[in-house]
Amino acid sequence: MNTYPIRPRRLRRDGSPWVRLLVALALLLAPSSALADPPADLAERVETLRQSFGVPGMTVAIVENGETTFARGFGRTELEGGRAVDADTNFATGSTGKAFTSAALAILVDQGRIRWDDRVIDHMPDFRMYDPWVTREMTIRDLLVHRSGLGLGAGDLLFVPRSNLSREETVRRLRHIRPATSFRSAYAYDNILYIVAGQLIEEVSGQSWERFMLEQVLRPAGMNRVTVDGSGRRATRNLALPHARLNGPVRGLGDLVELDESAAISDNAAPAGGLTVSAKDMTKWLALQLARGDLPGEARLFSEAQAREMWNPAVLMPVRPLPGPLAATQPMFSTYALGWNVRDYHGHRIVMHSGGVYGSIAMVVLIPERNTGFYIALNSEDAALLSGLTYELLDHYLGAPRADWPAHFRSFLDQRLAAAAAALQAPAAQPAEVGPSLPLARYAGRYTDPWFGTIAIREEGGTLHVDWPHWPGLTATLEHHQYDTFRTRFSDPAVEPAFVTFALGPNGDVDRITLRAVSPAADFSYDYHDLLFTPADEAE
Repeated sequence: MNTYPIRPRRLRRDGSPWVRLLVALALLLAPSSALADPPADLAERVETLRQSFGVPGMTVAIVENGETTFARGFGRTELEGGRAVDADTNFATGSTGKAFTSAALAILVDQGRIRWDDRVIDHMPDFRMYDPWVTREMTIRDLLVHRSGLGLGAGDLLFVPRSNLSREETVRRLRHIRPATSFRSAYAYDNILYIVAGQLIEEVSGQSWERFMLEQVLRPAGMNRVTVDGSGRRATRNLALPHARLNGPVRGLGDLVELDESAAISDNAAPAGGLTVSAKDMTKWLALQLARGDLPGEARLFSEAQAREMWNPAVLMPVRPLPGPLAATQPMFSTYALGWNVRDYHGHRIVMHSGGVYGSIAMVVLIPERNTGFYIALNSEDAALLSGLTYELLDHYLGAPRADWPAHFRSFLDQRLAAAAAALQAPAAQPAEVGPSLPLARYAGRYTDPWFGTIAIREEGGTLHVDWPHWPGLTATLEHHQYDTFRTRFSDPAVEPAFVTFALGPNGDVDRITLRAVSPAADFSYDYHDLLFTPADEAE
């Protein structure tokens, strides 16, 4: 396999008086760290919030003017037992990893191997979208900015809640996913095209995404504890394990429980968000980003030109009104760049990205005009704490009045969860005592969806069971709900349940099966509604 080493950039050393004067003026005009130190009570504030929300563990890192000014852990890696979280504890960082995949591509651009506006098919001859015209026109930039025409979260069930599919096979199945809109007409967040980007890195460089990421991005950046796959994650002793609230009427309500570590993310989807990162390692990434790709010493990871490209807005994102006090956090504009969300806050450009895998959430924020960046990660799904602390730190560094954003976000999200729970418990949502139309054995069989694969439904002892492709170790029973609709009971309670509806043909046999999430608050990655199963003998 070919590898393409980073090209070091020699820094000019010029001792002339004129250059020395320019350097002195630059130092005088640079942001002063003395004026922008972390909040004096930050450690106490974070620990108070952690305990108030019941979060097992969290970590915070801050870089200002190229220097680490805060890197600490709080709480424990597990709800019961574990070890104390410190600055070396790895947390799952979810989609904040998209920026790392973009950086890997930027290195290939600098090396002359690709260009951002190259057509994907010119580097990946087997690449296909559902529409042949889109296949021909899709560029590398298009892979990264969520304007492909795919629907929100399309294809996520190829790696959610787990998967044994290869990355190559995952990309091959993309051709069967129908678009939701026309090409480049709308923004809709997806993960599968970042999986394509990871496969493209392999086909261009001759290295797997994992190896390229370690050898040409992470290690040169000084990030030595970060993991890029499940085996590395499982070998990490100092790892924050995932937690969620599952036993309430909807996910997010009820008691906090520890999840299986495998719930983090499947390896096929790692380019979309499979890194685990410690606070200390993340300070290296923050410093690198704020330095526009410059590394300490005499080398660059990527050029300043590519740094500009990665922060350059490509797609407008919808800005939805927020109620009450949260309206003050609503941006005037919000855009998506190459692995980054670029928006405004209090008149300043903010470059940021959130991330979430089941049981863990994270946020990376850069304030270029303040030469400051920070990172927050939790080993639970308490988004109100993550968002609230993010805005507290933004207000601090932008000199805005302090507000209790964690409380405001908690109130907002609590109301949303309560509304979802009420919808499930409303009289209109209660099932009718009608059906099923057929004896249970008549529902059994093999049914195929073009992109998802073939499920097997069998009747045993008066109960329907479902075996799922590429979800190893996961089964489900079907409990009758009403008419010809059943509800899944997964062997893993962390998996969102689905309604499974059988449509009968004129001869009384099953003609098709559709699914949708039971909870109105289910994460968009449970894109059950995109599935359409038909009897396998007819579909194959």
